[in-house]
Amino acid sequence: MKEEASKNGMDIYAKLEDIGKKAKQASQFLAKAGAKQKTDALYALARLLREKQTEILDANSRDVEQGKARSLDAPRLARLTLTPEIIEEMAEACIFVADYPDPLGATETQWQRPNGLLVGKMRVPLGVVAMIFESRPNVVIDSAILCLKAGNSVIMRGGSEAIHSNLALGAVLHKALVEAGLPADCAQVVDVTDREAIRAMCKLSDYIDVIIPRGGEPLIRMVSQEAAMPVLKHDKGVCHLFVDEGADLDAALSIAFNGKVQRPSACNALECLLVHKSEAQAFLPRLAEELGRAGVSFRACPDALNLFKNCPEAKAAPMTDADKGKEYLDLILGVRIVDGLAEALDYISKYGSQHTEVICTNNHEHAMAFLREVDASMVAVNASSRFNDSEGLSSDSDHVRVGRLHTTVSLPTDRCLSQSVAHRGRTDPTVAIPLGTTISETYSMHHSAAGKPVIGRRVRLVDRIRAVTHIPSIELGRERARHR
Repeated sequence: MKEEASKNGMDIYAKLEDIGKKAKQASQFLAKAGAKQKTDALYALARLLREKQTEILDANSRDVEQGKARSLDAPRLARLTLTPEIIEEMAEACIFVADYPDPLGATETQWQRPNGLLVGKMRVPLGVVAMIFESRPNVVIDSAILCLKAGNSVIMRGGSEAIHSNLALGAVLHKALVEAGLPADCAQVVDVTDREAIRAMCKLSDYIDVIIPRGGEPLIRMVSQEAAMPVLKHDKGVCHLFVDEGADLDAALSIAFNGKVQRPSACNALECLLVHKSEAQAFLPRLAEELGRAGVSFRACPDALNLFKNCPEAKAAPMTDADKGKEYLDLILGVRIVDGLAEALDYISKYGSQHTEVICTNNHEHAMAFLREVDASMVAVNASSRFNDSEGLSSDSDHVRVGRLHTTVSLPTDRCLSQSVAHRGRTDPTVAIPLGTTISETYSMHHSAAGKPVIGRRVRLVDRIRAVTHIPSIELGRERARHR
């Protein structure tokens, strides 16, 4: 039995090594391909996704049925399921990235040495990117278009629960690449469902230049420990909203509803609400009624639980130690009453995952303290946690919240590159959104033709995103986040 398992492991390694070799060769072709070829491939992919929608959905329905038979929980089934709307979003993302300026070859800075030597930093491809993910088949398209635009080939290994969906999307990808005159091996979907394939990928440092795990903590831990190449980690999303004393409670309710209800299975969904004790009595019954009608149940501290008792819509249970720092990925929200900003900051520091944290406040000093002291990839004032993705931040990025090195925000095309002299990732977008704005409202009303928000004050952001909206009587346009 051990000999058979060993032979199977060797066969898997040999197969993955062959995939790695093909990806490396394809990356060399892709690095010198013209911008038009890559754009043509992305436009072809958008068209084919629409044309092949029925086949893709049929493959996905097989995965969903098998997932139900395997008793996958509701959040995983939600991530697994594709719909015509999601496929259309994929197609639109292809076009958006296709129209983005080609980042390759740009010289960011140049200087002259005393001896007359000119030195510059030019953007060049990373090479081969490996993406390991679970459940969500749309990651196949997200990852591929991001890497292809930046001149990288990509190897994608999804979860076994989505194998039919992933292979169907991979076939569409190959057809689009070939139509544009690019090697099909620029984007490969691994068809090995055995978890040993992940370990094999982690050993292919001769062919894979960077590996990105997207999924649960066990997957990320395993890849981090076993990878022989650099790892960009995507951590879990335990996102908090703190409703400050004197906050606009209408805005707070809108932010809480959008953050929890719009897409509870997303990593930028709201998982815990912290409410100042002076606002709890006025705010929590409204929260229970509004979110309760949407099917949200609550895990509440004793004081919050008492306030929920008289709310017929509230399905509340006591908050336990296991609920603190928990990523529910479901219509469940932790609720805790705090004495003030200091306690909220302490709680977030202890139980947050450094993904996205939000404060709803009309107090400028509290807003600035929250921005400075909270350690997260995005910190927002009076805006939904759901903004922390590519569309919400007006970026061409696939939402990969990575570690402290390189960049700590969504990973855009121009960060899927290296530089020829030195490499220090920076992100410098502009956010412009009104008080209490939710992600749905921005999508439907506030985007220009370029896909960027056009209403509200502007705040320049450096390295870590500090998304700040309007606070009455305060000009935030001159406020800047600290450098990290």
